[in-house]
Amino acid sequence: MSLAESPIRYPDTGSRPLMTRRGWWLVGLNILVPGSAQSLAGNHRLARIGLGATLVLWTIVVVAVVLRFVAPTILYSLIANSVVLWVVALVLVFYGVLWVVLTLDTLRLVRLVKTEPNARGWIALLAAGVMVLVSGGAAYGAYVATTASGFLSTVFVAGPSEPPVDGRYNILLLGGDSGPDREGMRPDSMTVASIDAETGQAVLIGLPRDLEDIPFPDGSPLAAVYPEGYGSIDGCEVDVCLLNSIYTEVELKSPEMYPDAEARGSQPGIEGMRDAAEGVTGLTIQYYVLIDMQGFEALINALGGVDITVEQRLPIGGDEDLQNVDGWVEAGPQHMDGYTALWYARARHGTSDYDRMQRQRVLQEAILVQFTPTNVLTKFQAVAEAGAETVRTDIPQSMLGYFVDLAGKTRELPVQTLELTPDSGIDPAAPDWDVIHAMVQDALVPVTPEPTEG
Repeated sequence: MSLAESPIRYPDTGSRPLMTRRGWWLVGLNILVPGSAQSLAGNHRLARIGLGATLVLWTIVVVAVVLRFVAPTILYSLIANSVVLWVVALVLVFYGVLWVVLTLDTLRLVRLVKTEPNARGWIALLAAGVMVLVSGGAAYGAYVATTASGFLSTVFVAGPSEPPVDGRYNILLLGGDSGPDREGMRPDSMTVASIDAETGQAVLIGLPRDLEDIPFPDGSPLAAVYPEGYGSIDGCEVDVCLLNSIYTEVELKSPEMYPDAEARGSQPGIEGMRDAAEGVTGLTIQYYVLIDMQGFEALINALGGVDITVEQRLPIGGDEDLQNVDGWVEAGPQHMDGYTALWYARARHGTSDYDRMQRQRVLQEAILVQFTPTNVLTKFQAVAEAGAETVRTDIPQSMLGYFVDLAGKTRELPVQTLELTPDSGIDPAAPDWDVIHAMVQDALVPVTPEPTEG
């Protein structure tokens, strides 16, 4: 059939059945291959734009799928780049506008008034519905991309990457508590996450806040002030010389110890805690992540709460005699909002610091398991706003793709834990650092399954 005889381009407009079938075909082609309707029945220039854009989009999708399976780190690095996210947003806006133009032009080509009366509404509804769905999705995608770009620029630094040490990345996780009953912020939860740079095998090392006589690595400004350990000779500059007091002392009393901390995306107090964590564990700490527990409340609320099984009844508020308690976190399975989860993590009365360490670990694991990408995307604005106020880190944007890929490997392996508590034989008032360093090294040895007898 020649082009002049094509019922798509030159239809018999007097035949309503033919025009109806033609209308369905044009709308279907516009959905499956945008630009093809114009190529067969309309403006060739618009067709070239539509088909070219469609081909480019399919190519991008195919390349992304191939990278996902062949080189996921490259894909994640692109997605985690602020500039790339802005480009993605502009591209999505372009495709959203182009889809509207092509759909409206397709409806013009259909000539609805020439189709069967009972089919006109359905043809228009299909075209308009898909147009709203695709263009709306593109607009939302552009919004997510720009919001993510702002979030990444706010939270992550633009600095050089650090290499693994002895094949591992060691990250200091600090849970800061800046509640209304506190003067400033101080770390209430301290964990070193040691991750194998190849396999993703992870070990979480819990550091009790009441450790004393903290040693510092050679070259640390604190080692020069406390050569025998933190506060072990003449005390320290704050009321108690415990592990989590180091942040307060350095941040409020001696910030000049770390003059370049702010320029590197950190704080003097955090750098003091990094040196302390290195002294305690014997590991080199490449990065830190600080989570403000007050902002944590907003983050959990943004994600719709968290499910946790509570081992024992815990008070909300109140004093040491459990007077003036504002409420209770009841034992058993609980769906917690941010306020309840915060008190679950920080409740003191009736429990020990070591119980709190365990609860905070349970909360961290529950969040990692329950907050899926779908949940994050559907509530992205609230999550990003809460996250920007909650999280601070010196992990550079250039390393995000690598760590996202590594985190995927970590999820597939059991996470090992080492709590430096009395239950592990550690006396926080008189710790044996050689023993602790040996325990840390033993914990980092990959667990190999015992051979089964055949």
